[in-house]
Order: sequence, then structure tokens, then C-alpha cells
Amino acid sequence: MKVELTVNGKTQSMQCEDRTLLVDLLREQIGLTGTHVGCDTSQCGCCTVHLDGQAVKSCTVLAAQADGSTITTIEGLAHGDALHPVQQAFSACHGLQCGYCTPGMIMASTDLLRRHPDPTDEQIREGLAGNLCRCTGYVNIVAAVKQAASLMRAAGNKSA
Repeated sequence: MKVELTVNGKTQSMQCEDRTLLVDLLREQIGLTGTHVGCDTSQCGCCTVHLDGQAVKSCTVLAAQADGSTITTIEGLAHGDALHPVQQAFSACHGLQCGYCTPGMIMASTDLLRRHPDPTDEQIREGLAGNLCRCTGYVNIVAAVKQAASLMRAAGNKSA
């Protein structure tokens, strides 16, 4: 089947099987490997992307379901060499160790901050509950989200 998507601002039109998952289309056909596959059971959130502005686990979405949609991946958050505030904060606050879950955590965090520009620790923990990190104790991840929220408010940018 033919699928047409706008991925990170660029229109993509390609053929895929009906059963192709969005994560596989992004990684294997488009070559955006920042979206990770960590569990194959939709438990870990490593594959989180934005589908029409909402965070979704791309391993739970068929490419056909995304036809006509706008997708943002971790590669689409930065503007040239300027990292997104959430990316900056994850780096500054050491909100990662091995980095495998980081793209999904960042994508979920940007969606969380779109909905809650000044989140409490509880809102952050709840908002990231669908994303698992096997390395950290989440303390630095929560700190990174709080710092990103502060950076975004200071810049007057409440949308992610």
C-alpha cells in the first residue's frame, strides 16, 4: 500500500506492507534510527514519536493508520545545531546513562510540557510512566523535565 506522511517537515511517500509498523517505516524505510525499539510489547516507550502533535508509541501504530499524518521524531526536534530545550536539559541534567530510552523520554517529555508547561514532580512521573529507563533512578530525568519547563517558559515557548 502507498503511505504519505510528513516526517520532520518533509513529505514522504512510500510503499509498505499493510502490516508495517510506524516504527519500522521510520527506521527501515526513512532511515530515522533515533526512534528505538526496546521491547516489542509497547511497554518501554523507546519508540515514542509525535503523531499529529500527540506522543504515541510508534510500535503500536500501523504505518497505514498514520497515512496523511504529521510525524515528529527525535531527529526533528532540534533546529539545525540548536537543540530543543528538552534535549538541552537532558544533557545538562544528566537525564540519561546508556541513552537507549532517551529519544522516547524526550519525545514524551515534550508532549508532557505542551500539556503542562509548569509540571509538578507528580505530573512528570505520571506523564513519563509509559517510558521505562533501565539505567537511572529517574531523579535526573525529572530534574531535566523541570529545567526544560523553566527554559521554555523563559523563552515564552509553551508548545513543544
